[in-house]
Amino acid sequence: MDDLSFSLKTLCSRSGEGSFGTRALRQRGLTAMALDLKTMGYRLPGAASLKGKHVTALVAHWKTGGLSDQTIRNRLTWLRWWAFQVGKPGLLPKTNDTFGLAERGRFSDNKAKRLEGAALQRVRDTRVQLALKLEAAFGLRREEALKLRPVLADRGDRIALKASWCKGGRYREIPITHDKQRALLDEVRAVVGDGSLIGAGRNYHQALKSYENQLIRAGISNAHGYRHAYAQWRYKALTGWSCPAAGGPTVDKMTPAHAARDRSARLEISHELGHGRLDVTDTYLGRRFAPVAKKESAA
Repeated sequence: MDDLSFSLKTLCSRSGEGSFGTRALRQRGLTAMALDLKTMGYRLPGAASLKGKHVTALVAHWKTGGLSDQTIRNRLTWLRWWAFQVGKPGLLPKTNDTFGLAERGRFSDNKAKRLEGAALQRVRDTRVQLALKLEAAFGLRREEALKLRPVLADRGDRIALKASWCKGGRYREIPITHDKQRALLDEVRAVVGDGSLIGAGRNYHQALKSYENQLIRAGISNAHGYRHAYAQWRYKALTGWSCPAAGGPTVDKMTPAHAARDRSARLEISHELGHGRLDVTDTYLGRRFAPVAKKESAA
């Protein structure tokens, strides 16, 4: 391991920011960047030696290598984290426009997916069944569902997710608005006691492996779709009508009062999903505004 890789590994180890999965993915991504820089002839003595020219070289290297704009955007997120950790938060621009990256695609099709009883019956592990139910009932990510401890999270009218359970290390609360949510929390607590669905004698990585294997055997793909379904259910509960992804109207077809309700609902759902940005709800709910038709050029 060269000096830069070791320095980045130390930087990641000292930071408790983010969930287990987030930290592991970040460290792998930064280690790969160190290798890229070494391949291009840059031999940085440590993480603090990062400069603008290195950022520019990395982006050019990734583009030349044929990486998608989405992949490069993800890597720039890690790169910004690196710069912030070494006291250089302004080293990278706040947006990716400078790097000539295409706008993030917000919505392609409706990925919402209901959790059907037949699918659950094919899952043999009770703890994995309950994790899937939590994903569907509260819009949780799989890591959050596995790590959730009802004895700590259940606040009666809401669940409070510890930062260490969540992607990006962002604490959040999700309201309990339905009797089925309450019943599910009681069911989970009866199984795990004061623990979590990870189970005694296992760590998160082992529990995740079991979760993935169970879903493969049960023929369940795109469990993330349960999270989309939760978002769409919450939208209808908060506004009184379906979201655009489910056939509802876009903002340009709403009254000002309804448009304000749409915005408020999207902000609430964004918070409940652990994002905090309005635009990210387009992925789950469909675009707020109808796409503008392109004008045909004159012959």
